[in-house]
Parts: sequence; structure tokens; C-alpha cells
Amino acid sequence: MKIDLEKLGPGLMYFVCSSLFLFSSVIPLSADPVHALAEYVVTSRATNLIGETISASEGAFGQADLEYRPILRTGEVLEVIPGLIATQHSGTGKANQYFLRGFNLDHGTDFATFIDGMPVNMVTHAHGQGYTDINFLIPELIEVVNYTKGPYRAALGDFASAGSAQIETFDWLDRGIALFAIGEDSYVRGVLADGFQLGSGETLLLGAEAQYYDGPWDIGENLNQFKGLAKYQKQLENGLWTTAFHGYESSWDSADQIPLRAVQGGLITDLGSLDDDVGGESSRYSLSTEYWLQGEDTSTSINAYLIYYDLNLWSNFTYFLEDPVNGDEFEQAEDRLIYGANIAHTIDHGHLFGKHMRQTFGAQVRYDVIDDVGLYQTADRERLDTVREDDVRELGLGLFYENEIELADRLRSIFGLRGDYYYFDVDSDLDVNSGKEDDFILSPKLSLIYTLNNQLELYASAGLGFHSNDARGTTITVDPTDPTLTAPAESVDPLVRSTGAEVGFRFFWNDQLNSSVSLWWLELDSELLYVGDAGATEASIGSERYGLEIANYYRPFEWLTIDLDVSFTEAELENGDEIPGALETVANGGFTARHESGLFTTFRGRYFGPRPLTEDGSVESDSSLVFNFRVGYDFSENLRVAFDVLNLFDSDDDDITYFYESRLANEVAGVEDIHFHPIEPRTLRASVTYRF
Repeated sequence: MKIDLEKLGPGLMYFVCSSLFLFSSVIPLSADPVHALAEYVVTSRATNLIGETISASEGAFGQADLEYRPILRTGEVLEVIPGLIATQHSGTGKANQYFLRGFNLDHGTDFATFIDGMPVNMVTHAHGQGYTDINFLIPELIEVVNYTKGPYRAALGDFASAGSAQIETFDWLDRGIALFAIGEDSYVRGVLADGFQLGSGETLLLGAEAQYYDGPWDIGENLNQFKGLAKYQKQLENGLWTTAFHGYESSWDSADQIPLRAVQGGLITDLGSLDDDVGGESSRYSLSTEYWLQGEDTSTSINAYLIYYDLNLWSNFTYFLEDPVNGDEFEQAEDRLIYGANIAHTIDHGHLFGKHMRQTFGAQVRYDVIDDVGLYQTADRERLDTVREDDVRELGLGLFYENEIELADRLRSIFGLRGDYYYFDVDSDLDVNSGKEDDFILSPKLSLIYTLNNQLELYASAGLGFHSNDARGTTITVDPTDPTLTAPAESVDPLVRSTGAEVGFRFFWNDQLNSSVSLWWLELDSELLYVGDAGATEASIGSERYGLEIANYYRPFEWLTIDLDVSFTEAELENGDEIPGALETVANGGFTARHESGLFTTFRGRYFGPRPLTEDGSVESDSSLVFNFRVGYDFSENLRVAFDVLNLFDSDDDDITYFYESRLANEVAGVEDIHFHPIEPRTLRASVTYRF
């Protein structure tokens, strides 16, 4: 089946978006897109989710979990998800590097992220498939994050095999926020946000953030970030209408990963750089609208969005390996528009064989118009040569159905079925790289949930999922990294199957202890591996992973909360080789104590163990352990002062480690070596927050 999107695409998308306003991709954990009218519910990891989720590994957290947590970068808010690690191998303005369930997710592959119903993962991205940059998010305006793991939710499609995060920002603030923070290495950050009552049932939320940071690196990051959020909401007789605008501008210089031999030989320090011209510029602007209608026993969520995004990213991972004269610096660039729309309709009054049945029907569409997605050889950020440049049109259409039946008083089943169609149209500067391709994939899912009592629930889930591949790989006839190569190269499958299963339980006791345990398995037909010297992901053979996750949140006293999450994973390629970057052990935990006098303190630790860096397992990374600390005082309900000590014990462990070939300026040939990006040294920050 072939479609000429040059003729039909823009008109089709305009018709769909303007006449249907379709859907919100974010379906709450109950698979019901309903949220209570005029009701504010505080969500945190202490929330009892028995009866709400379909697996032990699903969950939710909110602002209550973030309020006292010291973080170095915006992406670290996702570390509240048990087992997830967010690190960085480049400048702060670049998307974080994520790890979950034995995946080195690079910048988001196989982990789907949504903010206010809009997808964050970028298909056919200049730097890597599924690129997920949440730097445009203002952490203080996060209301709730629903997270899943495994391919068990019919409402979730591309990139959701390992898991997903569905982030919702506040619609309203009871009190405004004015925050000012300063710290070492020229760190300055300000946040200002407030809610306004416009009329009966009408509200407006406005928020903004500005940040500057040089970092501890020898070159200085020169990070400039500006973020904005405006959200209008109108309460209708039986529903809500919301319109939101997100804006983001950022520029930065990068201290990328560096070779170990350059540090040991005294050429640079462990905070140094071999190319001081690398860095990036990025912007993201989005407009979305959502209409939600609540009937007597039905609910409908309709949403549409438009996103503009661009990126210019300069990197140099191999230094002088390919070009001994000009160096190996390269630029990855793109400019895109994303049109999207979704709808979900839930019917909660059906019966099957006398059993109560709840059904959800949904449709999702996304169309990416990507111009000049390119790879360029550069020096001093000036383009010397075009390696490849493409215009890409990519369409994704998804339909899903979810059926929940109460099989018995304590037993319920959830059956899901999802179908996805993708169309790729690549117009390359090299005719042999141009082409059109399409694919369809069907993904059934099934979960059984047994509620033993109000304190204990048992789960068994299985399902099929997928991730899409870069469109340029689906139509390629020659190797995209070597335009001089004339021999045909095999293209990759447009859509790659994943198969997962999980058993587990959740225990909730006396509003004090919330624990979950899950034993899981996941198989991919093709693994996307990060290639350090190309700065991109590459399709490989299939893989298999299985593991154990244990998550605990404990509040022994009203003034004390303790959490501890541990994950253990085994991962290998289908030929028995190791998967480079696959984490085997993750632990994350800490405590927060709040005294009635206003004094509070938080102490947190994060550990991730050694991981193979080569497929034969002959080279491994070291483990990494870092602690963060916050102490502060609430002088009143309105005024708070806090002090953060990030990397409290000044660990010199690494945030990220790779093993590949590079060449220094004084070397006559390439050398295989460990390349690493260290954890930032101990740094102090202070903040003042005023609520008005």
C-alpha cells in the first residue's frame, strides 16, 4: 500500500486536525482519560494504586515527591521512576542519557515520553531515533507523572517497549511561585508562575523560567535556557476545555566525553575537552488543545497539537580519526513541524456474559514534516562538507481498543489490541538514498489482576509492542555514513517487534508502606545500539532481557518519608553477546524529614553498577555512586530558603562510559580506548522560594 503524501499529506493533516481535534496520547493509569471536575488531588508515590494499575511496575508521582528533592538537571525528575537513571555525556542543554530495565536508552529510544498529551520522542531525529529532550519542562509546574513499564498498555505505541512517562503540568496554582537560585560555577535560575481567575469557570496559568550555568568544565558551558508555559482552562457543564502553549530556547557549549588516555597522559584534566567548539542550539514551541467530556457512564478525550522544533548540535567524539587535518567535528541539524491529534472514548456500562465490562476506543495520528535533517563535517562550527541531507515526511496512524472485565469479585482482566500504520517518504540529496516505505504492525496485550484485599494485589501481564526505525534507514540503498560506497546495503525494518511479560504484586499498608515487586522479561527483534563514534543509534540483531524490580515507599511517621528502589537485570543479544551499556544493577533511595518548626532535610543516593562496553564483555565500566543533600527552612507558609549540596562526597565516578576508537592530534593512528564523562564535582546551590 503506497500513499503520495506530497499530494495528500498536508491536506489530510489539516482536515484531521481541524475537523476532529483528535485525542490525548496520555491515558491515565486506569485507561480512562477522565480527571475529576473542579477537584484537586495530590498524587505522590504514597498514593494507594490498588485497583488502578494493570501491573506492579506501573505507578505515579507528583509535585509532592519533587518538592524536597535536590536535582542537578531537569531530566533528573524522571529518576523518581523506580529503576530509571538520567545521566549526561555532553552539555546540559542536550537531552539526557537514560537507562531503564537493562537498556541504554540513549536519549529516549524504547521509552515513550509525553507532556500535556504531546509526544516528546522525535522520530527520524538528527542525533538519534526517539530523541527525548524534556529540558523545556519547568519542574515546579509538574502536577503528576504516570509511568508504565513493558508493552502492556494499548494506548501506548511507538517507543513504549521499556516504559513510558506521561507528564501533566498544573492547570491551576492556588498560590503563585517566585523562585531565585544561585550556585557555584555561575549558576543562576529564576522561576515565576501564577494562576489567574478570569471569570466563572475560567482560569489562566502563566509560568516562566530562565537559567544560566557555566558548569565546572574547563571550557565553561555558557548555558542559556528560557522556558515559558501558558495554559487556559474553561470548565464546561459536563467537561473541560484546555489550551496550552509551551515555549523553549536554549544554547550551550559542551564538554563531551573524553578519552581516558588523554587524561592519564596529562593532555587534559578530567574536566577538560579536546574540542572546545562543540555545543548546541535548540528551540521548541507547541500549541495544544484538549476537550474532555464526562457523561453519566461515558467519557471522551479529544486533543490536537502543533509542535515546532529545531536543533543544531556540534560534536566531536573521535577527534582526528577520520580527518587528521580539520578534525572530526560534525554537525547534526534539523527543523521540523509535528501535527498530531488523538481521541479516546470510554464506555463504562457494558456487560459480557453477565460480567461488568468497560471499553475504551482510541485513535491517534502524528505527521512529522522534517526539513534539512542533515549530517555535516565541520570545523569551528563552520560547515566544510555535507555528508547527507534529507527532507522527510513521516506519518503514524494508530487505532487501539481496551476491554476491562470483572471476571469475579476479586479478579479482572484487561485485553488490549493496537494497530499501527507508518509511512515514510525520504527525499535525499543523494538519489540512491531517496525512497518511500510503509509498514503495519498489530499488537495484542492481556493482563490479569487479582485483588486479594485492600492491601494486596497480584498481577500477570503480557503484550506485544514495537519501536519505529529512522526513516532514512528504511529506504536506504547505500550506507548513510559513507556516501562514496556504491554497493547496496540492507535497509532496516520500518517497525521492530517487542514481546514482553511480567508478574508481580503491590502491597499497601496502613497509609504508611507502599511496596511493589515485579519479575519481567522483554525481547526485541532488533536492538538499537548507540554508536559512540557516529553519535547515533544503529539497528543490530535481536536481544533478550529479564529482571527483578523492587520499589518501596515508607512513611513511618508523619514527618519522615523513606524510599528505596532496586533493580537487577540480565541482558544479551540473541547470539549470546553482551549488550554494550546494559545496566545490571540500579539502586536509588533516600529520606526526607520535616520538623514542625519548619526545618527540613533530604538525603538521597543513586547507584548504578558496572556494565559491559563491548559485545564480548572484555571491557566494562566502573560503577557509579553519588549522594545529594538538601537542608532548608520554611519561615512561613509563603517563604522557604533551601541549600543543596550536589555530589555531597565529591565522587569522581563517571556519568557515562563508552569504548571505541579515536585519534588524538599527536597520534599517528586510531586507538581503542575508554571514553568517559565524569559526574560533576561537588557543587553548592541556594534558593529562595516565595509563595504569593
